[in-house]
Amino acid sequence: MARKVAQHLPVFSRSVRAVRTGRSHFSVTRMHVIAMTATPNHLQHLSRALILKHLEDLDSELEKTATKGEVVLFGGAVMVLVFNARPATKDVDAIFHPKDVMRQAILKVAAKNHLPDDWMNDAVAGFISEKGQKRVLFELPHLSIHVPTPEYLLAMKALAARVDATDQDDVKFLLKTLKINSAHEVFALIEEYYPRKIIKPATQFFIEEIMDAANN
Repeated sequence: MARKVAQHLPVFSRSVRAVRTGRSHFSVTRMHVIAMTATPNHLQHLSRALILKHLEDLDSELEKTATKGEVVLFGGAVMVLVFNARPATKDVDAIFHPKDVMRQAILKVAAKNHLPDDWMNDAVAGFISEKGQKRVLFELPHLSIHVPTPEYLLAMKALAARVDATDQDDVKFLLKTLKINSAHEVFALIEEYYPRKIIKPATQFFIEEIMDAANN
């Protein structure tokens, strides 16, 4: 029998004190019911409910091969699932292991749900930092789902310096969450995760523009 679609996930909130001390408020004991949409998946972005459903589908595929997989979510998926900062994301940025088995499972989920083959992809790999911290979001029988800390996610998004409105809104949200009020603080945070030599001028302009707009 097919596993029931996941319809529960805690909406996580972290106080500034928790953010600064590294303590997490992550918990899987208090859940919120999520209504599934009836619109075909390929006609829309990935909502919170759909991301959860597809993670459940991944878990089902891994069960067939008796594999325990791990996925670390980044980008829009984290903004949707962890922070509830936006309603959907166009794809799921992630790092996953074991790679070959996970790629096959991702393709099978894509075929099952009429999704693009790269609905979950590891294009974010170029921005991964060895110093980056992650936390467990929740566990499924055959899949462990992790997310980066807000600080790490902000540093990553700042380094990428994508100028589209969605990414700018994500950065603004994270700045507010972490109570960061100056470009100097942002650059110092970035250097906690990445060497200064790879921080491009675009990142400086991107952050200064956001901070100038916020302070004027």
